[in-house]
Amino acid sequence: MLDRIGAASIDELFDEIPKALRVDSLPGVPVALSEMEVARLVAARAATDGRPLNFIGAGAYEHHIPAPVWALTTRGEIYSAYTPYQAEASQGTLQIMYEFQSMIAGLTAMDVSNASLYDGASALAEACLMAVRAHRRSKSARILVPTTVNPTWRNVARVITEGQGLVLEELPYCTEQGTTIPQALARYDGQDITALVIQQPNFFGQLEDVDALSRWARANGALIIAAVNPVALALLAPPGEWGDDGADIACGEAQPFGVPLSSGGPYVGFMATRMPHVRQMPGRIAGRTVDLDGKPGFTLTLQAREQHIRRGKATSNICTNQGLLMTAATIYLSLLGPVGLERVASACVARTCELVSALSGLRGVRAAFAGPRFHEAVLLLDRPVAPVLESLAAGGIIGGHDLSRDYPELGHALLVCATETRTSEDIGAYAQTLDRVLGR
Repeated sequence: MLDRIGAASIDELFDEIPKALRVDSLPGVPVALSEMEVARLVAARAATDGRPLNFIGAGAYEHHIPAPVWALTTRGEIYSAYTPYQAEASQGTLQIMYEFQSMIAGLTAMDVSNASLYDGASALAEACLMAVRAHRRSKSARILVPTTVNPTWRNVARVITEGQGLVLEELPYCTEQGTTIPQALARYDGQDITALVIQQPNFFGQLEDVDALSRWARANGALIIAAVNPVALALLAPPGEWGDDGADIACGEAQPFGVPLSSGGPYVGFMATRMPHVRQMPGRIAGRTVDLDGKPGFTLTLQAREQHIRRGKATSNICTNQGLLMTAATIYLSLLGPVGLERVASACVARTCELVSALSGLRGVRAAFAGPRFHEAVLLLDRPVAPVLESLAAGGIIGGHDLSRDYPELGHALLVCATETRTSEDIGAYAQTLDRVLGR
């Protein structure tokens, strides 16, 4: 390489760097390893984490990922390609975007979807900003956000939007039912409210009365932002059918669609809306068209590149989407199809019911809320949750999420989750270990 570029040595190659800035040695850095040695080292370190049984959700979920998903997603032409703009976008890239949008629009029963956003939390923040732009008759920039919405999502949305003048006002929930009380909205009757956020299922896994909440928003001139778990949409009414005429914006996290748990990311957010608001939607939109010869093709549409990068006039500061994760989600959905996704969702409901039954049968454990739920549930313990989780972890079980920091009013509350990946044997092992930890 030195010969090719015309440099006599490495020192000559870097001669522009002042000697005072150069490092002669790297103390503490081990001798270089071969590829085989590196693989063994990494495998050994990964093995120290063990293979614990996972019963934690709280916004990121362990689902079975069919082998073809990442076998295709990690192909070189997809895995290493920076998500391009219009001039460089290949027909394959555009078609994947189009297919992703089509499936998200179908799941949410909305008119149009984007492809895509960073994650569910930032998608909610973008939905709030979009609602303010789209609802021109509202001047307050007030967004009502129930406290049953994922606390991390609420915090991210607040950080992103507060500098732009939005006011996120939290709504109380019923501590007996774990859902937002529609009657609690009465004090906002007649006020200038820009939008109401509704998460379904909510952070506790409980199902909100989305029809009643949506009808209140519509009657009071507020837009409806639906924050949804896309897997649950295989069983539940989609946002486009909530209330009398559906939500205005739907958003969420597509990580359950073929994206593995990975210490918090990268994940992939989605957003869908109705056609009257499409010009205000962030993220890119691929459309299907025909070329001059009448052959079908795909192209970015409805938005200019400047829509994403101009500080003052941009609808979003996101100038590249999560193309790789969006591709994985598209392949996952294509493999499962509607019937397969419904089976996954049904299995999640069944496993969670089995988990709640097994754990709440132990002395010192009871379910916090009644009513329908999806694949999460809140359990109340007779002692602080954190030490219990530590003991469970020592026994090879990730027992759930401690709610005491975000919801201290619930007491010793534990959020547990079971997806289709958990078996009856797994649930039995959790129950036995928890029983032992509790000293029974």
